[in-house]
Amino acid sequence: MTTLIESEEHKSLRAAVSAFARTHPHTLNAEDNKRLWQEAAKLGYIGVNLPEAYGGGGAGIAELALVLEELGAAGNPLLMMIVSPAICGTVISRFGTEEQKREWLPPLADGTRLMAFGITEPDAGSNSHRITTTARRDAATGDWILTGRKVFVSGVDIADATLIVGRTEDARTGRLKPCLFIVPRDAPGFERRPIDMELNAVERQFELTLDDVRLPADALVGDEDAGLLQLFAGLNPERVMTAAFGIGMGRHALSRALDYARERTVWKTPIGAHQAIAHPLAQAHIDLELARLMMQKAAHLYDAGDDAGAGEAANMAKYAAGEACVRAVDQAVHTLGGNGLTREYGLARLITASRVARIAPVSREMILNYVSHQTLGLPKSY
Repeated sequence: MTTLIESEEHKSLRAAVSAFARTHPHTLNAEDNKRLWQEAAKLGYIGVNLPEAYGGGGAGIAELALVLEELGAAGNPLLMMIVSPAICGTVISRFGTEEQKREWLPPLADGTRLMAFGITEPDAGSNSHRITTTARRDAATGDWILTGRKVFVSGVDIADATLIVGRTEDARTGRLKPCLFIVPRDAPGFERRPIDMELNAVERQFELTLDDVRLPADALVGDEDAGLLQLFAGLNPERVMTAAFGIGMGRHALSRALDYARERTVWKTPIGAHQAIAHPLAQAHIDLELARLMMQKAAHLYDAGDDAGAGEAANMAKYAAGEACVRAVDQAVHTLGGNGLTREYGLARLITASRVARIAPVSREMILNYVSHQTLGLPKSY
């Protein structure tokens, strides 16, 4: 029932975040974005999902997704919420050592530090099993040495460290298994290069090179043998939060279109009175609401500890939200006509941004693969 009817506590949180977000100008530059992040953190919004014992709000991904959705609906989405508290904060709080928790969780919660996340590689996009970034132990010192490349890593320039997905060799089988490492931004051999994106976003994308980056033994997060369990502990929240990002963006675009449709008059009648305008906007609203229901289900399952159920629902939520977001933005721009492409109304920049909700962190096609194989039991073609 909690996934169908929002609690009074969630309604109050939603109203508070919405009111906060609407008092800020749209964050179109790094300085505004940083200020918004810090103010949101002071109010407890950024670390709402992190444990109370380490300065967080003690809630879950459901609450963090709600915060991101409302920020996005006000036109102020914070992309790094998907990464720093949701992926990195979750992985460290679930699997980190006591020292790692004490070092990272309080500053991640209060907004004084950020952490990026690096998994995608030039030749290993959707297939994480093809990751070639390797980690080997120095037998003499016990240090880890990382070598490899990552691409499309958000916010490395503003992050204090990056949680890197590498692979180590299983001593028993010789097979490579995924492991997670905290790499400080100033680690020798850790280089970043901005990727020239045609994407109007404050957060920049980077290619990373790890050239024999030497890390202490305690840079490893969690158990060396846990492998995919730890990785998906971060990837499921990532999908839920990406859904929240898309739903918030879609709601913002729809809101701008509704204001215009009520005010813009042709032949003495508001254009919103015409079904050719009204019905597509109504459909966009329905799609966004349906996507939100699946997002809430996924978050509820994850917070309840059902990782398998959350995996299925999170993928579905991300798929539904991406589609709903793209349709809402497209219809909003279409409603405004030529004005939808002007800087004044701020919708044109969402055309490219909305595609991100379809592409990242996993494509529509890979989600359909997951559902067809894992849920429907159909055979694989690969």
